[in-house]
Amino acid sequence: MSLAAALDVSHLPDYANDWALVDVETSGLIARRDRILSIAVLTFGPDGTQTGEYSTLLNPGCDPGPVHIHGLTAERLSGAPTFEQVAGRIGALLQDRVMVAHNAQFDYDFLAHEFARARLYLPVTQRLCTLALNRRVEPPSADLGLASLAAHYGVPQTSAHDALDDTRVLAGIFRSSLSEAARLDVPLPLVPCPPRQDPQFAPNPPKTPCAYRNPGRLTPGGPLVQGMKIAITGETATSRAELVARAVAAGLNIMSSVSRHTSALVTNDAASGSAKARRAIAEGVSVIDEHTFLKLLGEVRPGTPHENETPKKTPEAATPATPPSTPTPSPAANAAVADVPAPRGPESTHSAKPFGRRRVLILGGTHEEASAARARVVELGGAAAINLSASVTDVVLFPGGELDHRMTRITALELPVHAHGWLGAPTSEPAEVPAQDGAMTNILPRGGVIDLPALATGGHWHVSASWVRQTNCEIDVVAFVLDEDEQVSCDGDFVFYSAPESPDGATRLLCDGPTEQTIAVDLAALPPAAHRIAIAAAIDGAATFGNIGAVQMTLAPGVDAPATAQATLDAATSERTLLLAEIYRRGPRWRFRAVGQGYDHGLETLVRGYGVDVE
Repeated sequence: MSLAAALDVSHLPDYANDWALVDVETSGLIARRDRILSIAVLTFGPDGTQTGEYSTLLNPGCDPGPVHIHGLTAERLSGAPTFEQVAGRIGALLQDRVMVAHNAQFDYDFLAHEFARARLYLPVTQRLCTLALNRRVEPPSADLGLASLAAHYGVPQTSAHDALDDTRVLAGIFRSSLSEAARLDVPLPLVPCPPRQDPQFAPNPPKTPCAYRNPGRLTPGGPLVQGMKIAITGETATSRAELVARAVAAGLNIMSSVSRHTSALVTNDAASGSAKARRAIAEGVSVIDEHTFLKLLGEVRPGTPHENETPKKTPEAATPATPPSTPTPSPAANAAVADVPAPRGPESTHSAKPFGRRRVLILGGTHEEASAARARVVELGGAAAINLSASVTDVVLFPGGELDHRMTRITALELPVHAHGWLGAPTSEPAEVPAQDGAMTNILPRGGVIDLPALATGGHWHVSASWVRQTNCEIDVVAFVLDEDEQVSCDGDFVFYSAPESPDGATRLLCDGPTEQTIAVDLAALPPAAHRIAIAAAIDGAATFGNIGAVQMTLAPGVDAPATAQATLDAATSERTLLLAEIYRRGPRWRFRAVGQGYDHGLETLVRGYGVDVE
């Protein structure tokens, strides 16, 4: 399939690239463990002309996994080449081209691990995800899956989960998506590589979660209790591995760092000056030597199992938990952040309010004016947009908005443009506002809460944050898996750029665009201690969230599924760290809350407050 038939972007510098479109079929979903079974690569020039095509089955040397999905049995793959045998040819097709894939981080991660196994360098410096591109374009399709986008853009699909056919379908979707992006003047979501899941960042083997709740500090002369958090530093007569194994077997929680929630530090040289020893002294943590520790290991007292613990009640009007040991949240971003139940059903969400399915873009004005206007849009039953996309139905101008570079494109698209007074007395939703396919999205105000369906997709949820492209700073999204005491059980429960996956793989950071990042959570795989996943954003640079503007949050039960809930958070002004959202237990259920609570301090203080040691 040629891209040239419908699109030639060679005259548009921001869109003109050499492209390599890729699809892989795999034996599973975990790149560090599973293998590629088949691959297809199509290459195109900036003018849309196809320049190459290659596809092959691969012998993975392991069980092929879900044959009912991809149809690739061990017998079909037995005579195929290994990845190592074809890596050179694949690398030549990827060299000096932008890699394009649907859910591109998935394909890139698998390629990165396969090339690493072959002891070769993956020659990709940039990638583009057609999922991320369509999240910016926002076409009115049922969802953003390959099949739904193919149907929306009129691309024929003959054999789903066949790498070559999927790549040809991808070419048609990419052609139409690129054309729509050019029409809307949407910047391409190009991502520099290697990504956050580079093999050097592969998680350590899963740590066995401690089954007991932390009972607190070890008292001088007192016993060890199951669930105590123990750190070890310095030389020991017993091997470190044996000490850890014996402690874990006794029901203790071995930590790699010291925080104010550490129960005891084991060291034979308390005056060594190590970072752990200094922190223990500063926090008043009990310090014991190896001999005392081994003696206490012989009589560890029973602890309180997590699974027998009734989750804490979260009052309906409670403010989200402020991380311990952190400064008071800034007033602008902390006012009235309480549980606000989401509207239920299409009648209350759309028909009962004048804005119904409207999606409104606010331009101009001060940060406070724009923030209040977006809140008003939500109050009227609509959704507040932060970017120009195909789903925007109206534009509201404050003073200065007429100078926004997007106004030229808005005029060309003939979108209705209103003065800001229109929000005071809006007319009802006109009949020509198109209905979106698929499930209804809950539009949450700041503090808005919804209950998560108990069995939805097995407990897989994606919480995504997006913002307007920045030129003077970067924004990092992070997550903390917290226990009943609002603390991480281990440092690995802090998920961020350099550690993009929790040890059990239940919480992961995904990134396929410079203006969006996603935290993926598998609720069924979380350890018993996990009672809350806190998701935050931090600015790397001198800018504040008042400079950044609104951050849009979406909750979806899958990477390409329609959003279950959406919120626009922009109450922050001087803050550099913003608590975006939480997934938390309430009795037997999980809930999602759009938070929007800001802090003037940087990420380091927030991290320490949740019990992670920062060197």
